[in-house]
Amino acid sequence: MSLETIDLSVTIGDKQILNNMTIKLERGEVLILMGPNGSGKTTLAFALLGHPKYQINKGKIILDNNDITDYPTYQRALMGLGLAFQNPVEIPGLRLSMLLNAIQMKKSGSSFDISSIDPKLIIWARNKTRELGLQPSFLEREVNVGFSGGEKKRSEMLQILTMDPKYIILDEPDSGLDVDGIKLIGETIDSLRSAGKGILIITHHAEITKFVSPDKVMIMSKGKIVDEGGIELIKKIEEYGYKDYEGVQ
Repeated sequence: MSLETIDLSVTIGDKQILNNMTIKLERGEVLILMGPNGSGKTTLAFALLGHPKYQINKGKIILDNNDITDYPTYQRALMGLGLAFQNPVEIPGLRLSMLLNAIQMKKSGSSFDISSIDPKLIIWARNKTRELGLQPSFLEREVNVGFSGGEKKRSEMLQILTMDPKYIILDEPDSGLDVDGIKLIGETIDSLRSAGKGILIITHHAEITKFVSPDKVMIMSKGKIVDEGGIELIKKIEEYGYKDYEGVQ
């Protein structure tokens, strides 16, 4: 079972961003995708989830042997695909506990009742919130309103844990966090891998790799995969940056 793209090309308006992208993420492994700013990493994340702004003009997205290239976002999510955003938006008026409850009810197929929150979910969410380094009162705050960068990353991880998807895309999970925060997120990622989740980590500086050892690493530049291998690629980027890939076509 795997999530993969086959010769995927994506445009935004008249601009082509991804060029024949082929990647494969299997259950129980961590794939780190690195690349300089503007290389198309976040475009890939949104294309995988079916954002309507990102037009697929070539190639396929395959989820557990199902071609989901033309599926709407909600159907991809129900099939087991989850995304933690790089820059999550504020949702004034919606408490985090209410959002988690909506996720849980949708996942179980129940009708959503905004006035009814599952007490078992709240107990579970309070425990997970503590594990992520936050106070349980955090659940009663409006989603991302006034959150620090680190709080947003912890909130996104809490939402992913509630969704419990088969494949998880984490867009810059180590940005905005101090060392202790990155360690907590890294430990959570490792526990998800041990539970059989496939995890795609998108980053450009790979601080998270101090706490998560990837199964494979891919380097992206100008909308293409230009190198792949193991942890040695991360060490190369840390020492030399992306200059060796600047002229790769």
